[in-house]
Amino acid sequence: MEKNLTTGSVLKNVVSFSLPYLLSYFLQTLYGMADLFIIGQFGGVADTTAVSIGSQVMHMLTVIIVGLSMGTTVCIAQAVGSGSRARTAACTGNTVTLFMALSLALTGVLLLLVRPITALMATPGAAVPGTVEYLRICFAGVPFITAYNILSSIFRGLGDSKSPMYFVAVACVANIALDYLFMGALKLGPAGAALGTSLSQAISVAAALAVILRRKSVQVSRADFRPQRDVMGQLLSIGVPIALQDGLVQLAFVSITIIANGRGLTDAAAVGIVEKIMCFLFLVPSSMLSTVSALGAQNLGAGKPERAVLTLRYAILIAAGFGAAACAVIQLVAVPLVGLFTADGAVAAAGGQYLRGYIFDCLFAGIHFCFSGYFCACGRSGLSFIHNITALAVVRIPGVYWMSRLFPASLLPMGLATAAGSVLSVGICLVMFVLLRRRERAGRA
Repeated sequence: MEKNLTTGSVLKNVVSFSLPYLLSYFLQTLYGMADLFIIGQFGGVADTTAVSIGSQVMHMLTVIIVGLSMGTTVCIAQAVGSGSRARTAACTGNTVTLFMALSLALTGVLLLLVRPITALMATPGAAVPGTVEYLRICFAGVPFITAYNILSSIFRGLGDSKSPMYFVAVACVANIALDYLFMGALKLGPAGAALGTSLSQAISVAAALAVILRRKSVQVSRADFRPQRDVMGQLLSIGVPIALQDGLVQLAFVSITIIANGRGLTDAAAVGIVEKIMCFLFLVPSSMLSTVSALGAQNLGAGKPERAVLTLRYAILIAAGFGAAACAVIQLVAVPLVGLFTADGAVAAAGGQYLRGYIFDCLFAGIHFCFSGYFCACGRSGLSFIHNITALAVVRIPGVYWMSRLFPASLLPMGLATAAGSVLSVGICLVMFVLLRRRERAGRA
C-alpha cells in the first residue's frame, strides 16, 4: 500500500515514518544481541567470542545488502512521489531479479571462504571451531537475509515502514525461542545461535510474502522482472556507492576487531560485546538515515526540495539529541551494561573502557547519517561514500591502530579514536551540503 509523504506536517511525517523503522531496527538488533546474551548464559568465553566474531562478519554482510537495497527504497520512493505506477512496478521487479541472483552467488562464494575469513579475523585459537560452525550455517542462510531486506526496502519505498516492523518482530520472537532451544536445551553452542538466526529469517520472509500476496501491495507483471537498463542503472548508481561505503565502514570495524583480537581473548570478547551494544544505540541514527532517504526522495520526486531539506533538519535534531543523552548515560553505566553479556569481570571492565570512548560516535555519526540520507535522496550517494571513506582512511583506522599500540593497558583511547572519525565526517558533510544547495539554487535560477 502506497503512502504519500509529500503533504502535511514534515515533523509529523518524520516521526510517524521513523518510529516503526526504529522499532524494526530495535527488534532486529535485539535478536542479534539475544545470541550473545544466551550464549553467555550457557557457554564460556570461547563460545561468546566465536558468536561475537561470527555475528560481526554477518552484520557486515547484512549492512552491505541493506546499503545496496537503499537504491530500491530511493527509486521506488521517487516513483511514488512522481505518481508513476509503471516505474514503481519496474523498480520492484528488477530489484527481485538483481538481489536473488546476487544472494545465490554470495552463498556459494562465502561457503568456500569460511576458514580463510575465520583466519582473517585473527580469531583466537579456542574460538576457531565455534566461529567456523557459526559462519557455515549463517552463510547457507544468506538468501533469506537478502529476501527479508529487499522486501523491507520495497515497503519503505512505498512509504510503509510499519510492515517491515511486523516482519522483524516475527523473526525476533522466533530467534529467541530457537536460541533457548538450540543453545540451552540442546547445548549446540555457536552452531545453535546460527541455526536460530537463519531459521528465524526464513520464518520472517514467509510472513512478508504472505502479506504481499494478501494485500497485492504492488502490481508487478512478468515483464517487470526482466532486467531493464535504465531501471538497473538507477538501482545500482544509488545502491552501489552506499554498499561500498557501508562495506568499507564495516571493514574498518572488522579491522578494529582484528586489532583487539591480537590483544588476547579478554579484549576480543569485550570489543565484540561493545559492538553489539553500539548496534543497539545506533538505532536512532540508522532510522533517521533511512527516514531522510525515503521521505526526501518522495518530496524531491514530487518537486518539493524545501520539504526534503526540512526533513533533514528535523532528523538531525532528533539524532543529535539522542546522541547527547546516550553519551551522558553511558558514562555512568558502561561497566554494568557490558556485564549483562558476560560473567567475566575482566571482560566487563575492559568493555566498559571501550564503551565510554566509543559512545561519542553515537552523537557525531547521528548527524552525518542524516546528511548521508539526504545525499541518497538526491541521487548523490557518492557524496556519502566520499566523506565516510575519507574519515576511515585519515582518522578511524590509523587512530585505533596507534591508540592500541600507545595504550596497551586500556581500550578507552581506541574507543575515542573510532568517534574521532565521525567528527571529520560531520565537517565534510556540512561543506558538501552547502555546495550542493548552492548548485541547486543556481540551477533553478
